Amino acid sequence: MSRIADEVHLMIRRPPRQQYAALCYRLRKKKQDGVEVLLLTSRDSGRWVIPKGWPMQGKKSHTVAEREAWEEAGVKGKADRELYGHFRYAKGLDSGLKIPCRVQVHLLEVKDMAKVFPEKGSRRLEWVSCQEAAARVQEPELKELILRLPEALGIGLSARENPVIS
Repeated sequence: MSRIADEVHLMIRRPPRQQYAALCYRLRKKKQDGVEVLLLTSRDSGRWVIPKGWPMQGKKSHTVAEREAWEEAGVKGKADRELYGHFRYAKGLDSGLKIPCRVQVHLLEVKDMAKVFPEKGSRRLEWVSCQEAAARVQEPELKELILRLPEALGIGLSARENPVIS
């Protein structure tokens, strides 16, 4: 019992572990908001997430995000070098413990998707609106990043969503 208490105490004291992620999107002229987000399920819990992974020695954060998007979803495109934002979540370990993680998010406009990629078949992938994506993910800070994506990309609200007052 004291071993578990010691592990929990260490977990709480440690700074969050760093991960890097890609918020994958595509622009759609025929859709109302003009942008869709790619979500995928995690392999362990099946919850909706974005591609993310641990730092890789000698690789910049945007390069890691790009590689994770390729491995997990078969995405082809270039991740922005600039940080878009970050979110926090608790990563569940096989032991049952959860460790705090801070995820640095980079935007990645998807140009193409491969039919064959490393994690094909181990996750479900879906293109959804920003509103639907925000409803599916659990992390509040990730919800906010997704909801502000159209504005960050310079995509305005439709006349129906932003009526003109006369």
